[in-house]
Amino acid sequence: MDAADAAGLPRNLAFVDLETTGGNAAHHRITEVGIVLVRDGELVEEWSSLVNPECRIPGYIEEFTGISNEMVANAPRFADLAAVIAEKLAGAVFVAHNARFDYSFLRTEFRRIDRRFSAKVLCTVKLSRRLFPEHARHNLDAVMVRHKLACAARHRALGDARVLWDFWSKLRLEVPAARLGGAVETLLGATAVPPQLPADLADDLPEGPGVYRFFGEGDVLLYVGKSVSLRTRVLGHFAGEHTAAKEQRLARQVRRVDWVETAGELGALLREAQWIKTQQPLHNRHLKSHAESVTIVADAAEDGGGAARGVRLAPIDAVDPAALSHCFGLFRSRKDAHKAIADIARAQSLCLKALGLEEGPGSCFAYQLGRCRGACVGKEAPALHALRLQLALSSLRLKDWPFPGRIALRERGGNGGVDMHVCDAWGYLGTAQGAAELDDLRAAPLPPFDVDVYRILARYVAHATRLDWHDLRTGVECA
Repeated sequence: MDAADAAGLPRNLAFVDLETTGGNAAHHRITEVGIVLVRDGELVEEWSSLVNPECRIPGYIEEFTGISNEMVANAPRFADLAAVIAEKLAGAVFVAHNARFDYSFLRTEFRRIDRRFSAKVLCTVKLSRRLFPEHARHNLDAVMVRHKLACAARHRALGDARVLWDFWSKLRLEVPAARLGGAVETLLGATAVPPQLPADLADDLPEGPGVYRFFGEGDVLLYVGKSVSLRTRVLGHFAGEHTAAKEQRLARQVRRVDWVETAGELGALLREAQWIKTQQPLHNRHLKSHAESVTIVADAAEDGGGAARGVRLAPIDAVDPAALSHCFGLFRSRKDAHKAIADIARAQSLCLKALGLEEGPGSCFAYQLGRCRGACVGKEAPALHALRLQLALSSLRLKDWPFPGRIALRERGGNGGVDMHVCDAWGYLGTAQGAAELDDLRAAPLPPFDVDVYRILARYVAHATRLDWHDLRTGVECA
């Protein structure tokens, strides 16, 4: 920030809005730029241009913005506009709604043409939250309604940039100068990055969800993490208030950081689990391989009636994903599983000998203590004991795959990003963002059963208010 007024507010502001082909700066491109320049509280210039993204604009984006492929066909490429945009933004505080989205897109576009761009960033979403914490919603439509702002060209770059200037003007009139200045100063405060990392790391990190990796000396993978806000989480590792020796040691060891943005939390969870299993980072001890994990398998009664006669333990990697309804619970070790069975038997007065978990002649030990109803000595019918066992295990039953086969589970992000998570029989095969990637995953081999992936997907399917998926066998869209 080159200067501030008496209230501590920046004098040179650039209100910026972009329209893009999607929500991920690494994969998508800019289609329109709108800039409103303000100096010392006065409007200096308004400027906008369509941009040829050098790729197709998806249909749903066309409908959302009104910018069609025909409109941008003869527009200048970003490379042709870069010098003009850089000149207009030079020395100004970069102001945008969900600012890291717009800022990351511009930095990525500049990077594609080997140019460097950096600016102080002020996010009006964060500013609104800080000034008006009593309100739950702070998207641009909510801000416009709350502050009685109008927009003649919503979802067009210059129209939305003008709204941000109007919002700022309203704040200058209605919020005490000291309070507004304090909020802006806090949001513009410099973020500390360890000296061994690039100084512009904080600028590059996106605000949205994703998964990240820390590498140490020799490019050794130290840690894999995920967050709904990559920037907040990654920088949080270096914030300095951490007292845990492990966290401080990790911060000192990091030499490189990379990340992958995702449309939402599901994609971040799946990618994190996949990376931890396949890449084995040094510091992710708590999510190590489930090499010793087991499940309880109920053996069917001899009469074929469906009730369980007894139980046995089976390694997780031996589980048939098509027969999960015969499996109960997921346990880190055989010891944990035996304890769970003993607890269930004790609570429900089941017979460990009838379950096949206690040997020897005569009654089971629990019967001698009055804690077994006598299945071991013929006092309880085997069918009744089997039925009580089935009921006792029912809360632990694993879920069968609820889809007809391999699917692409569509996850839409808040900023327009869309991920297609290809899954089959509770296995995660990868994420696609285009037709070619989807075709590659359509015939990919099914991975072994994975405890973490099962839990992630089962929780998502159980709690999602709406499942949006594509049947990869038939091509049918389901929502």
